[in-house]
Amino acid sequence: MAGENKTEKASPKKRRDERKKGNVLLSKDVVTVGTIAISFIILGIWTPHIYKYVSNVLYKYIYLMKDTYIINDTFIVQLFKDIAFTIFTSSGILMAAIIMISVVFTGSQTRFLISQENIKFKFSKLNPLSGIKRMFSIRSMVEVIKNLIKIGILGYIIYSSIIDNLFQIPKLVFIDLMAGIQFVFSSIMSIVKSVVIAFLVISAFDFLYSWWEYEKNIKMTKQEVKEEYKQIEGDPHIKGKIKEKQRAISMSRMMQQVPDADVIIRNPTHFAIAIKYDINKDNAPIVVAKGKDNIAMKIIEKAKECKINIIENVPLARALYDNSELNHEIPLEYYEPVAEILAWVYRINEKGK
Repeated sequence: MAGENKTEKASPKKRRDERKKGNVLLSKDVVTVGTIAISFIILGIWTPHIYKYVSNVLYKYIYLMKDTYIINDTFIVQLFKDIAFTIFTSSGILMAAIIMISVVFTGSQTRFLISQENIKFKFSKLNPLSGIKRMFSIRSMVEVIKNLIKIGILGYIIYSSIIDNLFQIPKLVFIDLMAGIQFVFSSIMSIVKSVVIAFLVISAFDFLYSWWEYEKNIKMTKQEVKEEYKQIEGDPHIKGKIKEKQRAISMSRMMQQVPDADVIIRNPTHFAIAIKYDINKDNAPIVVAKGKDNIAMKIIEKAKECKINIIENVPLARALYDNSELNHEIPLEYYEPVAEILAWVYRINEKGK
């Protein structure tokens, strides 16, 4: 089995088992790029509020510098309160939004899977041979190439942006603070936009590669498919034995009902149908036993032992065998011929008495 190639697609059960182990499709680049893109959009919206909170604190304490002010415990506590409030309102909410975005992008791929298997400590993770194997795996090589491409793209975009704005930077000395901040912020947003667009392409390729790698890793060998089928459907040999046992039990129960029959309708050797009718309980005659070939002979032998009337009717025996069910009423179309046979049986029994 170790030498077998994994050529079969993963079954639904295999996918469920892998999911329980925490092995699911996840592209980290999609999470990273998505988080960066939406975070900077939120930052662009939230920047005026950050400016307002920070400037309020600065103006408040710069204004206090023009007068003599006693620094005591109350002043220090208030200072720390103002700083904490400013940090929370300006960056805390932004950080919480970034965490939520990361969770959403990760959960959208894993369907918010929380697996204990990944949390458990495993000694195999400390095996240096496994670590070396991972270092020189195809995935590691792909990651190295991908990171080199990212660094190259990032460096090119930053370099191009600096060159484009090189002659604008000295002019910042002659403009007010707010205009300078807006210029720097717009330059940063321009760089981020270009980086995100480039990284979106990389993340798309990474997602496709992750999907291909995941599907390849969870493929099954033909032997694994057979073993799984046995687990789900049961071993054919065991199922055969169970069915054989069930048939034996069913046969035993059926033969126990033969003595209760009123008449046996038979084809000379091939078919035998045991009919019972209780006028006070049954709406129609009931088939209490039926059989073909050897089973038919056993029914007839049992009937002879119990001195049950036996009548030969080739077409009726065959028709009842094909169209009636055990322990059920006979079909409506056979009421009349069966009723004639039962009437004959009752007459015979009456004469016997």
